[in-house]
Amino acid sequence: MKRKILALCMTFSICASLFSSCSGGEDESRKGKTLNIYCWHDEFKGYCETYYFGTKPISDPDDSVATKGKNTGDEVYYEGAKGMPEGVTVNWIINPNDDGVYQDKLDAALFNQEKASYDDKVDMFLAEADYIYKYIDTDYTADITKIGVTDFSNTYDYTVKACTSAKGEIKGVSFQCCPSAVIYRRSIARKVLGTDDPDEVQKYMEDWTGFNNVAAMAKEKGYYMTSSFAATYRAYSANKSIPWVDENKNLQFDDTIMEWIDQTDMFVENDYTLTAGIWDDESMAQMLGSGKTMCYLGPAWYFNFSMGNAQDPEKGCFGDWAVCKGPQAHFWGGTWLVAATGSDNEELVADIMNTFINDKDVCSHLVTDVNQFSNNKSVNESFANDPDFGVDFLGGQNATAVFCELAGDVKFEHQTIYDQLCTEGLQNRLQEYWKGQVSKEEAMNNFYIYIKEKYPSVVTP
Repeated sequence: MKRKILALCMTFSICASLFSSCSGGEDESRKGKTLNIYCWHDEFKGYCETYYFGTKPISDPDDSVATKGKNTGDEVYYEGAKGMPEGVTVNWIINPNDDGVYQDKLDAALFNQEKASYDDKVDMFLAEADYIYKYIDTDYTADITKIGVTDFSNTYDYTVKACTSAKGEIKGVSFQCCPSAVIYRRSIARKVLGTDDPDEVQKYMEDWTGFNNVAAMAKEKGYYMTSSFAATYRAYSANKSIPWVDENKNLQFDDTIMEWIDQTDMFVENDYTLTAGIWDDESMAQMLGSGKTMCYLGPAWYFNFSMGNAQDPEKGCFGDWAVCKGPQAHFWGGTWLVAATGSDNEELVADIMNTFINDKDVCSHLVTDVNQFSNNKSVNESFANDPDFGVDFLGGQNATAVFCELAGDVKFEHQTIYDQLCTEGLQNRLQEYWKGQVSKEEAMNNFYIYIKEKYPSVVTP
């Protein structure tokens, strides 16, 4: 009976809407006047404004931007930008990612999507690997192959897998591929290993035994191997063989996670690392020219987006860095563009997605202008095979060639909707132990309490 009443109400509602339109009322068919994009930082916002909307200039401090740029005074804009659609306003809704805040805000918006007015509907949102499955296997996200995104021939397989539902529907794309390498300080490598050549440095740390041995060598010379207890976490966790939570909702620890804990115990005990978090000021300060840390681990976005201290023109060490593959192929992070069900701007959403995976000019600019590793194989391989291409920050090294080698070995397995908070919760509670504030047993108990608070249905030890 309720369904019949609901269907009747919907029929009256539709009729009323049509009558209103015919009699001069507000035309609800107009739709699409506001493009709402939810995200947790402004990285992609900047790329989209520059390379798609053309409203933000390309940074061009030394007049090195490709000649396709069009000049307006001292500003250089990307010539190939499609521009702002007529009559459409772009609204970026940005909330912090920490402790699930971004997800909470996004969840509330998606839950109210059906009731929201056209200009308040979520059109597209950004998601990370740690929680993307929370959205992909729901009706809140749309199959992008049905709105015009169908060519994935140049994208990396794991980036498509990350956005594919259990039903085989593809719900989004990533504008980047994120294989992670060892980013090391050349001047320190010369003092510790006698060489800063990437191929030679790689020989010393091609497995974890070698990596740990280099840490001991660095200590003997007065240096840290890493600046954070969590520096190697992603290399282990991205290669786990079981999920954080099983099908019966039992919390479980993969052997790789236990290996990371054991390694970190050893690193802290021997003073091979600081006990700071990856994003803590103490860790970031080690990137300055006065820093004593040899290695960081991260993808192209890390040295481009997160190593600002090293790039400081007065206190940094620009050019004193290089990358090598390191002990284990893995990915860290990445940003996926996901289509929201109920969007009233589907064509625009699809066009943005297609641009950032299939437009070779745009993907090339991501590589040359902002040192990204794009999600376009042919573009990346063209730069990897270019003997004249290099990254100034890395002393002229062709990092794209290194990332191309790593990308084929990246795994995307056993991801769950619980991953972000399991990762953050474990790291934060164990950090208290490694700082000497609690015992290891207390730290683990605190982690279980945290998980129960966030996920009451998950069974903890």
